[in-house]
Amino acid sequence: MNERAFLNVEASLTGRRWVGPEPETVRLSEAMAQTTRLPLALCEVLVTRGVTPDTASAYLAPALRDLLPDPMGLRDMEPAAQRFITALTRRERIAIFADYDVDGGSSAALLLVWLREMGHRATLYIPDRIDEGYGPNVPAMQALAAAHDLIICVDCGTLSHEPIAAAQGADVIVLDHHLGGETLPKALAVVNPNRQDEDGSLAHLCAASVVFLMLVDVNRRLRLDGIKGPDLMGLLDLVALATVADVAPLIGVNRAFVRQGLKVMARRDRVGLRALADVARMDQAPTPYALGFLLGPRVNAGGRIGQADLGARLLATADEAEAQALAQRLDELNSERRDIEAAVRAAALAQAEERGLDGPLVWAAGKGWHPGVVGIVAARLKEATNRPAVVIGLEDGIGKGSARSVTGVDLGAAVQRVASEGLLLKGGGHKMAAGLTVAEDHLEAAMARLGELLARQGAGLGGPADLRLTGLLAPGAASLDLVENLESAGPYGASSPAPRFAFADVAVQSRRIGDQHLRLSFTDGMGAKIEAIAFGAFDSPLGPALDNPGHQRFHLAGKLELNSYGGRTKVQLRLEDAARAG
Repeated sequence: MNERAFLNVEASLTGRRWVGPEPETVRLSEAMAQTTRLPLALCEVLVTRGVTPDTASAYLAPALRDLLPDPMGLRDMEPAAQRFITALTRRERIAIFADYDVDGGSSAALLLVWLREMGHRATLYIPDRIDEGYGPNVPAMQALAAAHDLIICVDCGTLSHEPIAAAQGADVIVLDHHLGGETLPKALAVVNPNRQDEDGSLAHLCAASVVFLMLVDVNRRLRLDGIKGPDLMGLLDLVALATVADVAPLIGVNRAFVRQGLKVMARRDRVGLRALADVARMDQAPTPYALGFLLGPRVNAGGRIGQADLGARLLATADEAEAQALAQRLDELNSERRDIEAAVRAAALAQAEERGLDGPLVWAAGKGWHPGVVGIVAARLKEATNRPAVVIGLEDGIGKGSARSVTGVDLGAAVQRVASEGLLLKGGGHKMAAGLTVAEDHLEAAMARLGELLARQGAGLGGPADLRLTGLLAPGAASLDLVENLESAGPYGASSPAPRFAFADVAVQSRRIGDQHLRLSFTDGMGAKIEAIAFGAFDSPLGPALDNPGHQRFHLAGKLELNSYGGRTKVQLRLEDAARAG
């Protein structure tokens, strides 16, 4: 490895090598700062996004009107929108079949709220994760078809050939984003940017965004007939929540969806999200972090270990009392989920370590592991090992699992390939996440084959992930103005990580918070002092090393944020790593 480690940190306290910006990035950033008069730290972020001085202004103010794609650019959009309008005007019976996660719940809520504002009610159906599993199933689709004229499958359905064929007597529309197969189910319309016959330009959309685009087209068609549809901008809080929680890349129109959706959410108009924010003790304006780590897990909790439709009902309700009751129940379920997850995580990590963490795939399977938490545990294994991970719960000879990938490795395609070869009972997903069902006696062979396919994509070649740093800051430069400027290049999330800065050779003071966390303050001796928070520090080497630093000085790395408390707003570093200086 020829590249010199940033600040000469070859192995940090967490075992990572620090990597700074490329010389060309530094050169372009300095040139942009001179041309645009923007702060150098902001220019460093923009350059890594491929932004030029000419496009900087547009990037910093993403406008939905400029970035929103033409809904008709998606195949089957016309028949889907027209059939939806027909069902509305004829007062037909509509059922919405949704996945049990945040994207599915948000997608269902978009349709339920839109229809309610048009004076039309629809049936919500979300399958039980344990009893029915993911996606449409034959008994459910037969029952829905017997009582409805139109079934809309959201965030599912693209691979559901047999269940959709079983929906005799009803038309079926699929609004999805999961990877499509070589053939599509015989639905009236399958609108999915990840169909194999799409060009991939909108592959980053989540299902709620696909639903939103259909509603854009429906509103346009209604407007041509002199009918005013509901305000779609007011629905963007649901699109933003789904986009962040489903870890969709924050690029292109997704940036505008989330940026605008956060503004809508900050108004606290939606009673369900307001109630959920209150039980989650959100006391600041919503951020992508809050959507991904405070609201999203609670919406998901019903589908994971409780009643599958609780999250969608919360997002769709207009009743204050119902919203508060649902939010309270989801908060309780989320606490239960944490306890279950902790037990499964410990067992899965021990098993994976025994099997070995140096291959292209990390996996674990166990009897009685709750299928509602295997996805979260897979994500934890992936983060800990920098490798694709699969975690499977076994019951009566059948394993149901979830998989999470690392950047640059298409996990969904690999899982789909293993399923097509007969080693999985079923499987599919997208690049970063997938689900699968496997017979227990095929488990070892299926995981070995999946590992082979992932190795061909380069999985498992590295050790712990390098820590990539945007640049170096002095504590005195980390001002409120700088953080607000950096926020203008957001929102940050998947495929658009928040800038991460290093602070060199600082003196640290710290105090432990609870069992796992650490609060710090640090200074370079030039007068400025910054506070920092290290969540889960004592789950890593960071806590013990920084708890009583004495006279030892450190290099610190993390992400800057604003912390408002007691009417005051201060800059805070969310600490991710540290290394001993000198």
